[in-house]
Amino acid sequence: MSTDAKATATADKATPDAAVKPSNFLRAIIERDLEQGFQPQRHFGGGPGDAAHHAAGPLDAARIRTRFPPEPNGYLHIGHAKSICLNFGLARDYGGACHLRFDDTNPEKEEQEYVDAIKEMVAWLGWSWEQGGQSNLYYASNYFDFMYRAAEYLVSQGLAYVDEQTAEEMRANRGDFSTPGKNSPFRDRTPEQNLARLREMRDGKHPDGAMVLRAKIDMASPNINLRDPALYRIRRATHHNTGDTWCIYPMYTYAHPIEDALECITHSICTLEFEDQRPFYDWLLERLAEGGLLARPLPHQYEFGRLNLSYVVTSKRKLRQLVEEGHVDGWDDPRMPTLVGMRRRGYTAESIRAMVESTGASKTNSWIDYSVLDGCLRGDLEGKAARAMAVLDPLPLKLGNYADIFGSLEHREPCSAPAHPHLPELGTRQFSLGPTLWIEREDFMEVPVKGYHRLYPGNKARLKYGYVIECTGCEKDAEGRVTAVLANLVPDTKSGTPGADAIKVKGVITWVGAHEAVPTELRLYDRLFTEPQPDAGERNFLELLNPAAKRVTRGYLEPSLAGAQPEQKFQFERHGYFVADRVDHRADAPVFNKITGLKDGWGK
Repeated sequence: MSTDAKATATADKATPDAAVKPSNFLRAIIERDLEQGFQPQRHFGGGPGDAAHHAAGPLDAARIRTRFPPEPNGYLHIGHAKSICLNFGLARDYGGACHLRFDDTNPEKEEQEYVDAIKEMVAWLGWSWEQGGQSNLYYASNYFDFMYRAAEYLVSQGLAYVDEQTAEEMRANRGDFSTPGKNSPFRDRTPEQNLARLREMRDGKHPDGAMVLRAKIDMASPNINLRDPALYRIRRATHHNTGDTWCIYPMYTYAHPIEDALECITHSICTLEFEDQRPFYDWLLERLAEGGLLARPLPHQYEFGRLNLSYVVTSKRKLRQLVEEGHVDGWDDPRMPTLVGMRRRGYTAESIRAMVESTGASKTNSWIDYSVLDGCLRGDLEGKAARAMAVLDPLPLKLGNYADIFGSLEHREPCSAPAHPHLPELGTRQFSLGPTLWIEREDFMEVPVKGYHRLYPGNKARLKYGYVIECTGCEKDAEGRVTAVLANLVPDTKSGTPGADAIKVKGVITWVGAHEAVPTELRLYDRLFTEPQPDAGERNFLELLNPAAKRVTRGYLEPSLAGAQPEQKFQFERHGYFVADRVDHRADAPVFNKITGLKDGWGK
């Protein structure tokens, strides 16, 4: 865990009645800024806009503005949860607003499918982009007109030029960390010449890749990101939002700071890989503010360390490879670290938020062991998941003296148990004994090993919530495989009756009556990879796929689960936490996914 995550908690100054939050450097920055009145004259025009738009608006009611700006080119994964919770959480805690902005400037990879999925997952995590009756849902592509206007301004001021070098020539002339770059032969064109070429680019008069618009900064800068970075490229592609209106599209590093400024973002929080881009971020905004295009005060960028979770990969390229090559069953496969996959697996939004909160925010990238997330999940489910008995590897148990005890094989002896041991308001579960039960195959051994206390010939054990039974033997098939366990009920030992403690036993087994068992498909999931950092170094991550990450079996459930609804979660006693699959589960064909065990099975 990072140092920041372990830091002493401090009360939230903006919301003194709120729960105490762990301190981190971002909170310290925001609290300092608010104390110092860092943007006392910040106006907000009710929505994104240029300097004139915001100047006409009132003082911003939001004390701070943050944003979560995903590119809609894939499904969100567990790493994105850190940024989502940081940005929305800080805005909430300090009386601000957080924008959900789609950074959709790359038409070739972006689809409406991803837009819809991202909105769904942000809402599922418990966050809203609605603040004070206003929707702060925005699309970078809606700013294309302004971005082009800003580009013409930069060209007119001699701050940008159209470069017609090939991509290979540009790469060679850029230099490296030990060699300064070389000026483009097109760098010294007049603003009028560059403006004409830019308009030709916009009007589709040149093929894709023929030229780019570049900022004119310093080809000898030690920061390679300031060596005349590209601002626009020609790309004929249909955009999910703007269609075929444009054939030139802004580069991310150009678009992103403009988007922040148009939305009056105060604290632009991003991950560490963008730290080297901050000088260009500031350079661009200052130039456009000097020209009166953008409103002051300007946004400021802050970087935090990524959250890396062990036993997963979060590269979009590698996740796509897993899906397209059939190593998993889609983006929402419960083994995937995508949020849609984790939701289907049964992870709760509360557990993910708790994990993010517990790991804090630091200025260095960190690795978090998967057990931390599972611990947060167990802590959440323990207090609210109803209990039930289930048999995952069924073996029949025949009670030989059942009719002698109850007078008839047709008799059903009622039993009950609390739905949750600490939540009496959830009531009780009702089930019953019959002459044949389902038990776990591992609960019988013909020849027991030392310390084994469950069923073996001559030994007694308790049927949980039922009677003590004495094992009398077993039945086998022609190959010698046990096909049924034989036992007798011990009279007057029913749980909850005065004689329940008359006979002391060490073994307790779970069971389901064969007469009322609910047949079910059980999907037993585990970690997708066998090593904590499967894509570290030059290794082929596919060689580290866990062959036991998914096992499908048939089992039986107690009758209280007959009406389980998709996404309803339970603790199957002794086995762990399970969820009714949100896609495939039906009343007439139940499907349950294993979420996690009752304890960490991967501990050292």
